[in-house]
Amino acid sequence: MEISSIQGQSAAERSKPTEETATTQKSVQNQAILQASLDVSISSGNDSLALLYRTAVTELNKVLEADLGPSAIQQAYDSGVDVSPAATAERIVALSANFFSSYQDQHPEMDYQTQVKSFVKLISGGIDQGFADAREILDGLQVLQGDIAANIDTTYDLVQEKLSTLMDTLLNPDPAATEDTEQPG
Repeated sequence: MEISSIQGQSAAERSKPTEETATTQKSVQNQAILQASLDVSISSGNDSLALLYRTAVTELNKVLEADLGPSAIQQAYDSGVDVSPAATAERIVALSANFFSSYQDQHPEMDYQTQVKSFVKLISGGIDQGFADAREILDGLQVLQGDIAANIDTTYDLVQEKLSTLMDTLLNPDPAATEDTEQPG
């Protein structure tokens, strides 16, 4: 660009990034995102279900933080865990369900049925976001296919079944189990 053409531009026009610069910056940013995703994948031992679990737990921690404090679920995470679809689904729901009584304490203004429905809705949203984030990461790494995709789908379906069972159990406790715990042993 010639000096005379620069002198004719306003300061705002000169400070505007060119389209080429914006494209370059976007490319650098995308490369950084992919590198970070790769680093996450490598640090998880390329185990997509471990990554899925960690992503779901991270999102659940975010949605539960206001009520239960920082890293409520992460504090319960054990690094040497079974990451099969069934075990991952069980852990996601069980760890979340463990915080129901704390959620109740934080929301005494709600009746029990509303507490149950609100809690399950809250953790469902966190789980959905966690799965979406994990899928996005794995898709960005171009590994969201075959067994990995099938395992994630299976895990998600199992989580949904377990959430439904959790809600049914909380809303309709087994009277025989309640009687057994109330009777002196």
